[in-house]
Amino acid sequence: MGKIAFVFSGQGAQYSGMGKSLYDMGGTAKKLYDEAEAFRPGTIEQSFSGSDEELKVTKNTQPCMYLVELSAALELNEKGIYADGVAGFSLGEVAALAYAKAYTYADGFKIVTKRGEVMNDAASGEKTAMCAVLKLDAETVTKTAAEFDRLYAVNYNCPGQVSVSGLVSSMDAFAEKVKELGGRTIPLAVSAAFHSPFMEDAADKFVNALENFEISAPQLPVYANLTAQPYGEDVCSYLKQQMQSPVKWQSTIENMIADGYTDFIEVGAGKTLCGLIKKISKDVNVYNVENEETLMQTVEAIKNA
Repeated sequence: MGKIAFVFSGQGAQYSGMGKSLYDMGGTAKKLYDEAEAFRPGTIEQSFSGSDEELKVTKNTQPCMYLVELSAALELNEKGIYADGVAGFSLGEVAALAYAKAYTYADGFKIVTKRGEVMNDAASGEKTAMCAVLKLDAETVTKTAAEFDRLYAVNYNCPGQVSVSGLVSSMDAFAEKVKELGGRTIPLAVSAAFHSPFMEDAADKFVNALENFEISAPQLPVYANLTAQPYGEDVCSYLKQQMQSPVKWQSTIENMIADGYTDFIEVGAGKTLCGLIKKISKDVNVYNVENEETLMQTVEAIKNA
């Protein structure tokens, strides 16, 4: 076995009940959730019994996702499985940095709560949305999106899958064009045009808020969405730019594989990143941890590898 990577889930993978199984184990996860609840009352109820609509609201999604992601990672540590390096998809990068000790777990929750709030406010302006484009190459998607009013190719997920952000009013015509080119679009369960110029004001507010926290360089490699390379010293600048810039996920995973990572464990809700990684490379092992059952399955698989 080579190096182990933890990859932290992104927005859109959320579901009601996420994290409850880990919380009910009564260990590290419960402590993390209880501390978060004291800062943001209602978070546990949203996570464990919130409606799909409630969890889709960005200011709710992000703090709830952070908790299930970090809980899964820390429960793996409790079972003796540690990451040699990490990456997070969009909001998952906030949890990845907390795991890598760029800031405390509690501060990470406060940071992700603020991130969710400013991005939620940005969503209340113009009507925007996101979709995933399948079956077309990245260059074609990027070029086609640019032909429409304020549409941007933003998340380069894996071969044949690119996400697009922009005006709702441009989406239908874009979808028709994609169909003509042999691709198809799938609406994403998010509330705004993330990782695009629509997030510029939110990014400015967010970086100002980061001044209130003690943030340092991470203590293990955190591969950045912005560059697809490990973070350096300037964590705040990267976090700001990440909000309004494309996510280079395919390049991130390719670079991690080149750096010796062979086993990728998705921590958090769902298995979206597992699916993307499988499409990027068939030569690595992928696992997911989102509840007690998948935790035990993954621990057994890793220890017997």
